[in-house]
Amino acid sequence: MRLILASSSPYRQELLARLRLPFEAVAADVDETPLPHEPIADLATRLAALKAETILARHPDALVIGSDQVGTLDGITPIGKPGTLERARLQLQAASGRTMHFHTALALRGRGLPPIDDAVCVDVAFRTLTLAEIDRYLAQEDVLNCAGSARCEGLGISLLESIRTDDPTALIGLPLIRLSTHLRQLGVDVPAATTPSSERAS
Repeated sequence: MRLILASSSPYRQELLARLRLPFEAVAADVDETPLPHEPIADLATRLAALKAETILARHPDALVIGSDQVGTLDGITPIGKPGTLERARLQLQAASGRTMHFHTALALRGRGLPPIDDAVCVDVAFRTLTLAEIDRYLAQEDVLNCAGSARCEGLGISLLESIRTDDPTALIGLPLIRLSTHLRQLGVDVPAATTPSSERAS
């Protein structure tokens, strides 16, 4: 079965490559604006499904994986990618001594297959940070495309007290434990019998 990851994210592509299945990566380019009063978890789930359905409409022969992640400190306001160092500094100052909650949603879509929607929650507790620590971190780590500005797979792990989740890869952007389970339910062998190289097309 042709497998497409509805994402141009290098992080999600690297994660999916761990499963050693041949896949393509195609950007979905959907409008990610939250709906009025939309709960954070609903936003992540809706966007993951929208990405998968958008790519499926263009590639009806494929099994499409969509994923989206939304973070929040207060349960209401989404935390996105900072885009600038000043916004990253402000995000980390706001997170200091607090817990950031991430909702990582997963959607699988294929013609004739039952739609699958799932989500994994990740609670990331930050230790109390000084401005000097934040600035030293930002001088060494590229975080402009990282929601919440703390790259746990890099130096950002040093800013944290704990990470609580059932699926650790969900924090990076694609919950592989849940994904593997759903792929097997749809008849995709994980682990596969062979070890093909991944195919990517942006």
